[in-house]
Amino acid sequence: MRERATFALAQMTVAEQPELNLKKMEEQMREARERFRAELILFPETCMAEFSRGMTREDRYALAETRDGNFVRAVRELAARYEIWTVFGFYERAETPDSENRSYNSVLVLDDAGELRAHYRKTHLYDAFGYRESDDYLRGDCLFAPIESPFGKLGLFVCYELRFPEVARAERAAGAEILLMPSAWVKGDLKSEHFSTLLKARAVENTCYLLAANQYSKIRMGESAAVDPMGVVIANAGEGERVVPVYLEAARLREVRKKLPSFEDRRGELY
Repeated sequence: MRERATFALAQMTVAEQPELNLKKMEEQMREARERFRAELILFPETCMAEFSRGMTREDRYALAETRDGNFVRAVRELAARYEIWTVFGFYERAETPDSENRSYNSVLVLDDAGELRAHYRKTHLYDAFGYRESDDYLRGDCLFAPIESPFGKLGLFVCYELRFPEVARAERAAGAEILLMPSAWVKGDLKSEHFSTLLKARAVENTCYLLAANQYSKIRMGESAAVDPMGVVIANAGEGERVVPVYLEAARLREVRKKLPSFEDRRGELY
C-alpha cells in the first residue's frame, strides 16, 4: 500500500433518469478533485438510476446497458477529464436468452484515464427483509478478484454482501488492503446499527481499510463511512448528499497487522 492516499465517498440521492445522475456524479467528481484532491471516488450501488415501485421488470431491463452503453461511456469520459479513479454501480444488460428480463447489479472500476480496470457482478442478492432482489436481477458467478492500484490492492463487494463474512475474507486472502463497498442500504429498524457494526467487524477481522458509499433518500439510509483496520471510524457522511474525504495511511495498516496478526493465526486445517 502507498504511504498516503486520499479517497472520496460520494453519498448521493439517485434519480430515475440516468442523465440526471451523470450530472450529479460530475459535480461530485469535480468537488472531490478540486476541494480534496482525491485520487479515487467511490459512488453508491446502482447510482445509474433509481427504479420506482411502479416500474415492471421489463421497464427495468429496458433501462439496463452493456459495458459499452451510453452511461458507462459517459462516466469513463468524466473519470479521464477529472483524472480520478472511479468506482460506480450500474444495471448491466444480460445477453443470455434465459435472463427473463433480469439484469445484473454490477460495479465497474475505472482508472484516472477512464480505462476499465475491473468489473464485478453482485453475487449475493438482497432476498431479505421482505424484498426479493433476485426477482429483478441475476446473480454473478464469481467474487471480485482484488486488483493492484497506485494506492494499494483493492478489494470490492456490494451492499448486502457485507452480511457474509466469507466474501470479505476471500478478498483479504487474495491480498486486499483496501475494501470498497458501493451500497444502497435501506432504512429500517436496527438497520443503522447493523451497518455500522458490520463495517467495523469486516475491517477488524480482516485488518483492512473498509470504505462504504451509500445512497441517501427517503428510503435509503446514507451514513456512508470509512473504517480503519482497527475498527476506528475515520469518516462518516451522516445524512444528505455530500462528498466526504478519506485519508488512508499505510503505516496504520502495517501497525495494526503487526499488532493483530489474526489473519496469519488462522487454523485453516480446522475449518
